[in-house]
Amino acid sequence: MLAADKLQLQSTLKQQATALKEKEFNLHHNNFMTVGTQAAVLAGLDVTMFIEFQPPANEEWPFVIIPRVLKFVYYVCITSAFCANMLVVSQTTILSVLGASLALRGPDGSMMTATDGLYLERAMVFQSFGMGLILTIASVVSVVWLHLHWEASLTCCIIALGTLMKMRQ
Repeated sequence: MLAADKLQLQSTLKQQATALKEKEFNLHHNNFMTVGTQAAVLAGLDVTMFIEFQPPANEEWPFVIIPRVLKFVYYVCITSAFCANMLVVSQTTILSVLGASLALRGPDGSMMTATDGLYLERAMVFQSFGMGLILTIASVVSVVWLHLHWEASLTCCIIALGTLMKMRQ
């Protein structure tokens, strides 16, 4: 009787631990889906910014090197932002599909392994997402200097810096 009670207690404890890990898994899964969706929207914005940008002619500037450098910075930033956002989309998709597959179809204890794996990978996903945001803002700053007068450009840069500082908090 005592052995049966001990087995029943162990079984109940294991079920409760698995139920708790399932809730944690669902939290991570939902967070990844949200971040992946936002990264996809940002990637679409980045592609639009890349395609629709019509830089002014270099001859309009007193020094030809200035617009060339600004265009170079713009295209490097917007391409890198697109790549960072697509990386987030692919990471979140793979983690969601493989994590759910492992949690549901894996051997005993797979729910714990899948949840711990999602937790470990979240830092990389959030870091890539943040990099995509920062690079998108940096590309906007370079475009502002190409299209606006210096007073408006400076104001926009201050706003962008304020945004970046607020994002860092």
